[in-house]
Amino acid sequence: MSQTESPLPDPALLLQLVPPNGLKMPFGKYKDHYLCDLPVSYLEWFHKKGFPKGKLGMLLGTMYEIRING
Repeated sequence: MSQTESPLPDPALLLQLVPPNGLKMPFGKYKDHYLCDLPVSYLEWFHKKGFPKGKLGMLLGTMYEIRING
């Protein structure tokens, strides 16, 4: 029997999504908003268009998964 559960998320990564030390959106309509405060519709738009490359894209993708899946 194979284990299909994904590993637990890195707590340090999750802390980068929320205040006070979290990343803020560096551009666009929601510039200077914490990533955890971005609306689901904005995250869905990025999901359809493609997340930016690098750390920001990885964090936006993570926030998208959290918001969609709880």
